[in-house]
Amino acid sequence: MTFKDQFRFVRQNMKKNKMRLFMTILATAIGCTFLIVLASVGFGLHKTIIQDRMEDQLVTEIDIHGKTDEDANYQSITDADIKHFESIDKVNTVTRRQFVQQTPMFTIEDYNTHAETFVAHFPSEIKSGFKLSEGRLPEKDNEILVGHHFRENLAKESAREKDLYDEDGFLKEEYAYKGDILGKTIDMQVQKVENGKEITEVFPVKIVGIAEAPSREWMKDYTVFISPTVMKKIEDFTGNIGGSPEPLDDEQPSNNVTEKTYDYVKVYADNVQSITEINEQLQEEQYFTYSIVSEMKQINMLFAIMKIGLIFIGTIALLIASIGIYNTMTMAVTERAPDIGIMKAIGANPKTIKNIFLLESSYIGLLGALIGTVVAYGISYIVNFALPLVLENVFNEQMPEGIMLSYIPLSLTAISIAICLIVTIFSGWRPAERATRIDVLKAMRREV
Repeated sequence: MTFKDQFRFVRQNMKKNKMRLFMTILATAIGCTFLIVLASVGFGLHKTIIQDRMEDQLVTEIDIHGKTDEDANYQSITDADIKHFESIDKVNTVTRRQFVQQTPMFTIEDYNTHAETFVAHFPSEIKSGFKLSEGRLPEKDNEILVGHHFRENLAKESAREKDLYDEDGFLKEEYAYKGDILGKTIDMQVQKVENGKEITEVFPVKIVGIAEAPSREWMKDYTVFISPTVMKKIEDFTGNIGGSPEPLDDEQPSNNVTEKTYDYVKVYADNVQSITEINEQLQEEQYFTYSIVSEMKQINMLFAIMKIGLIFIGTIALLIASIGIYNTMTMAVTERAPDIGIMKAIGANPKTIKNIFLLESSYIGLLGALIGTVVAYGISYIVNFALPLVLENVFNEQMPEGIMLSYIPLSLTAISIAICLIVTIFSGWRPAERATRIDVLKAMRREV
């Protein structure tokens, strides 16, 4: 008997009890749907987190915080290190920044704010993806760039501090600066401590550019970029490298140190695939590094465990459905005993009889898997579409942008269908074995 004949025979027999067949396929489809939808939550959250990490340059950057020498002493990054980083194969650019070791106050008219201030190397910053939303890059020593949200932090100087902010910690609109800051001259105030007294120096600077908003909506950028010349004036005023206001002890560097060091260094690779190789090389050279790729490996491991767990739990539903398949196949063997007897009487191979019943259980499993997959995709779409509406209308909460609660990749579909087929085949295995052991004479007398 050919495979085509076996399949035709199976379909003819399955039509004899359509209701039982329908219920068995329905149970299998429900089990497969449950498996896919449950596992899709893990895949959806994983995709959301990975996508969030890969939205900007973070995925191709390596933070470098310093290095150790032969005596295991910490050393800051210098120009020699920067040149070495730039010479490494597959490195796109290297950004470096020097922080002002205090938080200067910036004043315009009757408004002021404190802001983190540093010197940046703009050619490498631009190459790494830094952009302006307004204005241009500084060209003169007294020109500066400010963060995208710098203006929002300018508060009225005459107001009491406890009245400035609302319950959420945001500056109240009536105390916020409402004018345009681009092209305006603003006073930068720095301090130093001398003989126990605070001394203030003011440096007028002009805002010529405003940085583009950070890629993530919740991030705020209040920083200020100054020129190396202004940084040198701050160091000369304070007498300390980096412009620290406090007197330094004998072990700390003063402003007469000639070698420039950097507080904030990032190496950008040409592509994601090069990150691991570059990071390993830098670590071998005793640099302290951090890359989002390392974090992503841990995230992937955690989600892999989570997805395996969810698939395992979902498989339990299919195992429950397999009880129905086992019952269906057992009843089929009993009802078709005369047919089996006739097949044996005319010389049918027991293996052929076994294959017929395994084919039937596989067919039931395949139909259930296909129906369950289609339903699972529909449920996944509905969940992703309806959940934001439910949160907004029922709980008065906004769904965080970019979150995907359910995601069904092709790999999950293939895994689920494979599990469904394996479970259904094993469910029909014992009834199929029983069919091969039926006695011909008893079968003809319907005494099975």
